Amino acid sequence: MTDQSPGRAPLEDIALFLRRLQWTALGVGACWLLWVLAPVLTPFVVAAMLGWLGDPLVDRIERTGRSRNTAVTLVFALMALLVVLILLILVPLIERQITTLIVSLPAYRTWFTDTAIPWLEQRTGFQISVWLDLNHMIELVRSNWERAGGIATTLLGYLSRSGFALIAMVANIALLPVLTFFFLRDWDKLVERVASLIPRAYLSTVSRLAKESNDVLGAFLRGQFLVMLALGVMYGVGLWGVGLDLGILIGIIAGLLTFVPYLGPASGIILGVIAALVQYGDWKHVLGVLAVFGVGQVVESYWLTPKLVGDRIGLHPVAVIFAVLAGGQLFGFLGMLLALPVAAVVNVLLRYAQERYTHSRLYAGDQAAVPLEPALAPAGADAAERESKQ
Repeated sequence: MTDQSPGRAPLEDIALFLRRLQWTALGVGACWLLWVLAPVLTPFVVAAMLGWLGDPLVDRIERTGRSRNTAVTLVFALMALLVVLILLILVPLIERQITTLIVSLPAYRTWFTDTAIPWLEQRTGFQISVWLDLNHMIELVRSNWERAGGIATTLLGYLSRSGFALIAMVANIALLPVLTFFFLRDWDKLVERVASLIPRAYLSTVSRLAKESNDVLGAFLRGQFLVMLALGVMYGVGLWGVGLDLGILIGIIAGLLTFVPYLGPASGIILGVIAALVQYGDWKHVLGVLAVFGVGQVVESYWLTPKLVGDRIGLHPVAVIFAVLAGGQLFGFLGMLLALPVAAVVNVLLRYAQERYTHSRLYAGDQAAVPLEPALAPAGADAAERESKQ
């Protein structure tokens, strides 16, 4: 063991503590700046996420021999086409489904008051109709739907009177495609510039954590979005084939809720069974609804999720819900956009911290622990630990 004065270890510990304090202060300052600039940053964050999602496809096209600008133009045109198609297909479809729902509300009210509530009262012994004025609730919902046009007109009038708010909204909408194009074009350069600012001693560790975060987030967002889209189409077409007037709307709702296990199919089954009983009143169509969701669950469990998402996620559904709610509470709409990326990064950092802990002397004691890979050992390790290894 080399000669070292006893006073060097405390000095190095103080230096390490000061470095960590600097990183903590930098993180706190970034969060404060994010909170202050949240209204302005929203289009930039949305464009950055779209650029990140489209960058792998741009790189793949670029590897075929085309220029970066050509690849970016092709991907940008594809993304714009998808947005236009979604708006042209889904908006009129959902509008018709909501109109059908409003027209069908009296039938649902009659079924609940004359069939569902008496059946529940007979089997549970609770007088539900005494404390639940269902007629008033349904009429309230229907009147609010009918006043939606008036509410929209009032909101539009307010925005038109508030010139700054209207200008800001139009500017954000106009900026989004422009920013998305530039993020797609310059994404690799931005990554290289950020990597050039990382201290060289920590570059390998940060690169590994960044790659893991990118894999986790990419698998979750791209894979789960495709699963939600596939199941939404499958449920909607299946329920429409069964004959439900509201089948497409129920399928869309069930598909959107698929990111939480069991919540999507459970909500779809409940809504689908109620719609089948109200519309037809027989068990044949109820069995058809159950068959649609049964086939959907088999396809999701044995093909869609393993093929599109895989087992690399590590994001528990409770963590996803908490992240979205906490981000919305702290930073508004911008926080909801950043919730999943931040949750994925935090999840990777926690796994890395657990790995470091299980290889530390605090966990293993004086027994020899499995050493970390050289690329993962930070340059600022504790002096005492370095002394013990010498």
